[in-house]
Amino acid sequence: MDQPITINNYDADQLPRFVAIEGAIGVGKTTLAKRLATTFNYDTLLEEAEKNPFLERFYEDRARHALPTQLFFLFQRAQQIQALRQDDLFQPVRVADFLIEKDPLFAEVTLDDDEMAIYQQVYDQLVIDAPKPDLVIYLQAPVNTLLRRIKQRGIHAEQTIDADYLETLNEAYTRFFHFYDESPLLIVNASEIDWVNREDSYQQLVDYMLTIKKGRHYYNPTSTLL
Repeated sequence: MDQPITINNYDADQLPRFVAIEGAIGVGKTTLAKRLATTFNYDTLLEEAEKNPFLERFYEDRARHALPTQLFFLFQRAQQIQALRQDDLFQPVRVADFLIEKDPLFAEVTLDDDEMAIYQQVYDQLVIDAPKPDLVIYLQAPVNTLLRRIKQRGIHAEQTIDADYLETLNEAYTRFFHFYDESPLLIVNASEIDWVNREDSYQQLVDYMLTIKKGRHYYNPTSTLL
């Protein structure tokens, strides 16, 4: 395996100070966030789904447990953003595995109309002054790839996730990022790249992302890169 790349290979002025990674469950956003944080010696801002006491019940019965699951995530993310804002005096550099603006996306997918009205009231009352990422990375993968990765990582609570739910999430993400223009955006075909086991594939992705300063970009590696 090639020597892992580190921040020493890059000019600090090249690096985005705040990177947010998004995508459906199983696409690899947390894994990539941790790798980038190690490479650039950044802190991480992670979703910490395992701390949500309603999540396992949600996967077993989504209709019954959607609202408390969604509200827990909303409050958790708002607290994380608030803590991040309080640290701004020290000009932190971070990689996050979520984008707070996408929170209503999940609510719209999982909540019925009455629950959505309650969620929206709570969301509107929260003061979420989130810092704008210097770069957003949206990881895409087809449903069969997501299902395979979810099975491989073997988290018990996730094993009841079905293809229909993942397809709904993929469609919601596609709609969301079709209109997203708040930060530079890199859309990555995550089904055709292995940033865990192939250092060359990971380095090519990093090199490409560091060229992005504005606009919307697509990274679609071919199998020859793997």
